[in-house]
Amino acid sequence: MSDDELPNRWGFLGNTSGEKNEDQPAMFRVRPSGNDDSSSSAGRKVDPGHTEPLSPIAAQAARRQVEPVPGFDDVSVKTRKKAGFFVRFVIYPAIFFGVIGIIAFLAGAIYFHSKALVYDLDDLKAVPERTLVYDRNGELMGHVSGHGQNRQIVPVSKVSQNFIKPLLAREDIRFYKHGGVDYLGVARAALTNIKSGKMDQGASTLTMQLARNSFGMTDKTLLRKAKEVALAKRLERTFKKDEILSYYVNRIYFGSGLYGIERASQGYFMKAASELTLSEGAMLAGVIRGPSLLNPFRDLEAAKGVRNETLARMVAEEMITPEQAAAAKAAPVNLRPPEMRFATGSYVLQEIHNFLSDALEGEDAIKQGGLRVYCTIDSKMQKAAEEGLDGHLTKLEERSGWDHPKRKDYSGKEVKMTNYVQGAVVSLDNSNGAILSYVGGRSFNESPFNRAVNAKRQAGSTFKPFVYAVAFDRGGLLPGTYVSDGPIQYRQENGKIWSPKNYDGTYQGNKPAAWGLIKSRNTMSIRVGQMAGMDNIQGLANRLYFGKIPESPVTYLGAFECTPMTMTSAFSTLASGGTSFDPYLIERIENSHGDVLFQYKPRGARVFSESVAWMTTDVLGKVFSEGTARSARSTYGYTTPSYGKTGTTNDNKDAWFVGYTDKVTTGVWVGLDNPKTIMYKGTGSSVALPIWTHVMKEADECGYKGEEIAPPPGSEVVHLCRECGLRASRKTTDQEVYQMRVPRDLLPKASCAGHQKFTIFSKSPEWYKQQKDEEQTPPASNSPAPVLDAFKKIGSWFNKNF
Repeated sequence: MSDDELPNRWGFLGNTSGEKNEDQPAMFRVRPSGNDDSSSSAGRKVDPGHTEPLSPIAAQAARRQVEPVPGFDDVSVKTRKKAGFFVRFVIYPAIFFGVIGIIAFLAGAIYFHSKALVYDLDDLKAVPERTLVYDRNGELMGHVSGHGQNRQIVPVSKVSQNFIKPLLAREDIRFYKHGGVDYLGVARAALTNIKSGKMDQGASTLTMQLARNSFGMTDKTLLRKAKEVALAKRLERTFKKDEILSYYVNRIYFGSGLYGIERASQGYFMKAASELTLSEGAMLAGVIRGPSLLNPFRDLEAAKGVRNETLARMVAEEMITPEQAAAAKAAPVNLRPPEMRFATGSYVLQEIHNFLSDALEGEDAIKQGGLRVYCTIDSKMQKAAEEGLDGHLTKLEERSGWDHPKRKDYSGKEVKMTNYVQGAVVSLDNSNGAILSYVGGRSFNESPFNRAVNAKRQAGSTFKPFVYAVAFDRGGLLPGTYVSDGPIQYRQENGKIWSPKNYDGTYQGNKPAAWGLIKSRNTMSIRVGQMAGMDNIQGLANRLYFGKIPESPVTYLGAFECTPMTMTSAFSTLASGGTSFDPYLIERIENSHGDVLFQYKPRGARVFSESVAWMTTDVLGKVFSEGTARSARSTYGYTTPSYGKTGTTNDNKDAWFVGYTDKVTTGVWVGLDNPKTIMYKGTGSSVALPIWTHVMKEADECGYKGEEIAPPPGSEVVHLCRECGLRASRKTTDQEVYQMRVPRDLLPKASCAGHQKFTIFSKSPEWYKQQKDEEQTPPASNSPAPVLDAFKKIGSWFNKNF
């Protein structure tokens, strides 16, 4: 190899001759060779004018003789050594670890991407909602405890920008610009936190928050954060921005048991989310960071503070002007009043909860909730019933000499039974049995025991109308027929004599049957019961769901137990013309998509003829003008045509009033859970009737204004005999004749044959046995129908012979 072919190691060894080479770089030049022995190469002299090719060894030696140009030293050599060290120990490792890092990042991305794929994104749509209860007019009453979460799903298009903008300003200002992870936001948040010296800002986007909150990512680890990022990326690839925002605003918790923006808006401000003001929207956006402590129900001043912070953030982001922020800060905060905040527990909601627990299959259905229950309650009547019951009983407790504990002194601890006076109110729609009001006590929170359907108390005189109705139907009795009010005695099975007395302790002799019901006379009611027949009355009790009643004359006076719901439903049968409708509370149930899951169909059964129902009703109407309910007109100003009956049990332990118009029947019961005398003269007219009138006045205002119940078509006004109950004739004395309208199917077929001053109802059955003519002797039976038939035969005999 020639010298010219030697590799130019440094790139600047151009000319190796002894001549000066100006083209050679200025830094190094080759020392020229001469005759000097010190400069000889291998002991050989070289002609200065001649350039001899160098051997490889000589060339290498020549290269070693490179000398620095004056002005430079050995620093260049050190630099080369450092550069080599930097390349070997910094650049190469950096490249190596960079490649490893990229591989690890890609592997991690693939790994966490696969982890993100295991989540079912349909779960975002299956967000638990609270099962909500609406009244018959579509007004929200509350939610069912334990069913889903108190949430109502709405699309983001129905959420006011007065909330959306504060939310973005507070939580994710670049929401519509990033792809799930806001790297610029991360850097900005880090810089802000460094400057402030504390964690003022976070770097989680709304998408990341949605991923974390929706799929239970609660552990604070880097692995969880990585999964959150991967899942956020997946959400951004799958859904549009507005869909993600919609999922977010419907899932978030706002405190006080309110989930989602729609329920928060309704719960706090009594308006839809589409109607929020800037002040309200900014407050709710601020509450998100600490819903349990910052919500306005718990701490209004704290809620105002986070509202102002949010408004300041919006000004900084130039989303609003300072003037707009100032106006929003000065705006009044109109929160839902405490007494109007949504009930999670009431007698109505508890009854619906029980129904759903039986009707729904599986715990998942209950946990998911999201049902819409439309019940039969009229909220205004319900409120009137609640206020009327507690208000009147509170007034009674304030009377001097009150012998029982007062509710205002109650400890507040939840118990089944209370020691203060209690009550129940039930109102029914006569046309179908729908429950319009339903109160099981003075306070559900103090005592969830539902007295309307669970408290079995003595029926007392409220049962008497049904005894008379059976007598009208099966015994041939008419309201104007005389019945004895005299003393009466019965020998019981145990041999003891039972001698029932009237409430006032007096006896009035023969009186029209209607008078006995209007005045609630015990002795007359027992005689009418005998006429009706025990078997017939027991059969009626079963058809009206009273259950098995005692086979004893005490039954005629209501000496058995029933619930307020049962008694109210029985009276509604009279109001409806003889048809007994099953009471019901739930009209229909829908799922969150509006599909009807349950629809109630009213069920009714004929118990009385229309004629018997009207005749009984006609008598009960006089209770308000002549009987125990007169104060409803004179004292409480209730003038609507109405019909009803008081009831008071022994020692005034139970007080009842059940009454109706053509549209609504309301029953009221008052007493103590541990039966005791309520108060001196604690009758149904003084204790229960005032509550009844309060509720029924509200019924008139709610569109259930009552009208007079008309007699059945074909009814006739006829002259009748009070003594025998037959049509009056020429032999009927003026004192015995009366007239009334009688339905066609109840008209007596025979006429009065004239008689002495007696009535079959004032004589014992033994009297008839003294008659010589066997045809005229009534059978020895307790059934009144044969007795009346026998009397008619007697009348026929008189017509033939006189």
